[in-house]
Amino acid sequence: MIKPDTFKDILELAETENKKLYEISQKFEADSLEIAQEEIRDRVKNILDAMKEAIKQGLISAEKSSSGLSGDNCAKLVEKYKSGKSLFSKTYQKVLTYSLATIEQNARMGKIAACPTAGSCGIVPAVIIAMAESLNLDEEEQINALITAGLIGEIVSEKLALAGAVAGCQSECGVAAAMAAAGLVEMCEGTNEQILNAAALTLKNIMGLVCDPVAGLVEIPCVKRNAFLSIYAVTGAELALAGIKSVIPVDEIVDAMKQVGEMMSPKLKESSEAGLAVTPSGIQITEELAKKWQQD
Repeated sequence: MIKPDTFKDILELAETENKKLYEISQKFEADSLEIAQEEIRDRVKNILDAMKEAIKQGLISAEKSSSGLSGDNCAKLVEKYKSGKSLFSKTYQKVLTYSLATIEQNARMGKIAACPTAGSCGIVPAVIIAMAESLNLDEEEQINALITAGLIGEIVSEKLALAGAVAGCQSECGVAAAMAAAGLVEMCEGTNEQILNAAALTLKNIMGLVCDPVAGLVEIPCVKRNAFLSIYAVTGAELALAGIKSVIPVDEIVDAMKQVGEMMSPKLKESSEAGLAVTPSGIQITEELAKKWQQD
């Protein structure tokens, strides 16, 4: 059987077979690789372990990246929370710090899991791991969530390249947020339809997000964007679990994102030729880094 490449078709298949989306996905993956489903789960566990290690290392480090543009943001947030002053609950504090811990590990050239890309690597692990800890969910449930998240990214990638250079950051951090929202709904025992609605609601509200990295580095605005979009993901999951639906189906949202990406100026797609990259501050940072690298 050929694996469906649309959300509509995979939902229909899952409902026909009375299975969750992660069960459908792991079976197709196992069949295509000609290995046991348990081995698929073992591979996902390795990814989960790598995510947890990146968070652990990121939480205890304030080392700046080689550019000096990031590296201590997570440490500042952790220090703030130690004071007992926060606008967020303990769970949301974890989501924010875990996302920054991971993406700053990436900026330091540490080991991370690109999900779906290195520039968006903090979103899925922050949401899945922080929420699992707060909800006291076991490793198997986290693996189910990651398989679900991976399915979302895979189907989106059938129509839309997951690269800022192709469709802007909507196709990197945006898709990562949709993946995280879907995985969270799975962990909360939501239905297959709620999982897809979480992805749809999240994607719909990040459409058009440009990719405008300062000095061409995955740091400004990418690091803080991971933290913001982690909260987007939780919001999408919360709405879907409440029974709120996206009026526009997720397949159509992906089509619209692709259209928006094609209409977007090349200058707004990872070229660093527009947006934040060419603000006075962005230009100054770029020039200072160029001088620094020449001296080095």
